[in-house]
Amino acid sequence: MARISVSSEAEVVDAVRAAREAVRTLEIVGHGTKRGFGRPIECDDVLDLSGLSGILKYEPDEMVITALAGTPVAEIEAALAEKNQRLGFEPADWGPLYGAPRHSATIGGVLAADANGSAAIRYGRCRDHLLGFRAVNGFGEAYKAGGRVVKNVTGFDLPKLMCGAMGTLGPLMEVILRAFPKAEATSVVVVRGLDDDEGLALIRRIWSAHLQATALLLLPKRLALRFPEFPAVGLGKVDGSTALVRLDGSAATLSTKHDLLNELVTDLLVSPVENGDGLVAKAASVVSFGDTLEDVWLVHVPPTAASQVIANVEGDWIVDWVGARIWIRDTPGVDAGWPYLARELGGSAVLVRASAETRRRIPPFTPESPVRAELTRRVKAAFDPLRLFNPGRMWDGV
Repeated sequence: MARISVSSEAEVVDAVRAAREAVRTLEIVGHGTKRGFGRPIECDDVLDLSGLSGILKYEPDEMVITALAGTPVAEIEAALAEKNQRLGFEPADWGPLYGAPRHSATIGGVLAADANGSAAIRYGRCRDHLLGFRAVNGFGEAYKAGGRVVKNVTGFDLPKLMCGAMGTLGPLMEVILRAFPKAEATSVVVVRGLDDDEGLALIRRIWSAHLQATALLLLPKRLALRFPEFPAVGLGKVDGSTALVRLDGSAATLSTKHDLLNELVTDLLVSPVENGDGLVAKAASVVSFGDTLEDVWLVHVPPTAASQVIANVEGDWIVDWVGARIWIRDTPGVDAGWPYLARELGGSAVLVRASAETRRRIPPFTPESPVRAELTRRVKAAFDPLRLFNPGRMWDGV
């Protein structure tokens, strides 16, 4: 197996053309923080995109930033922060789940894995923020899609297709992302003393109250106690689950939002949290699951169905996105049936972390219906007819 390191578009094109001519498959990697995500693959060579790094253009007035795909997310976020801006989908740092250092993920890897944070409930997922890109297809052709404007109606919406494709459609080289202004002030509070159903109902009630929360999570007490930020608010003295609520706005707006929040949580214990953004990021990126050997599942269901999911969880769980996303830590190697339950509830499930043997035996991604599977195969064939890129990473034959 050869490792092909590239640092320019021309080198990527040459590498793909050589692979096409020799019919050699390519595992596409950046910093490799999520190589344990998806079905195990055995490719002939590795195409290393980490050399494609750097911010090409940043237009703060237009709130658009263009970067090479191998650029660390931390570098992009730092550049935006200097202009008091942010990425709306709040990229989640999943690296620690696989033993990688924190803050080492690349923007291309985040987009390929569809790794969204808690703020996606307010601003949308990464597929809503990738305005355009440059990539190479399986014919060895460089191409671009989308552009620098939000309302781009020319042709197919390929940026959405690339998000969550796990590199199976080809290597991203350059991405154009929409940015958002950072709020003047941010407040994170915890609401304690809830049973699970009460907690789920509460975060849905807060969401319906139009407080424009940028994070609404629920954690069981046994898990919340593992976060060092919590003892300062006396969580250990309270039974039940804990809701995390993050509110943004001006100082005056936050005061009004706090008043409304207090009306919604009458008779419950509400406490502010220091370093609230850090706490939300840790919870949403399931940092607490990173130091264990259990399997980790990510279940997406309608928020009203979240209680049916967590009622079946024997291990730890974290509810995010008002209940639409549930992280589950489960017994290693056991097929707990999460994809089947999620499908019955109108959602899907992904095995985010497990041993290679388990990921060979249990499909990490929910099997598609026959009609959708055929559509997926056709899309793969259009972009990568020889199946050169990450073959089988998501489903067999894709």
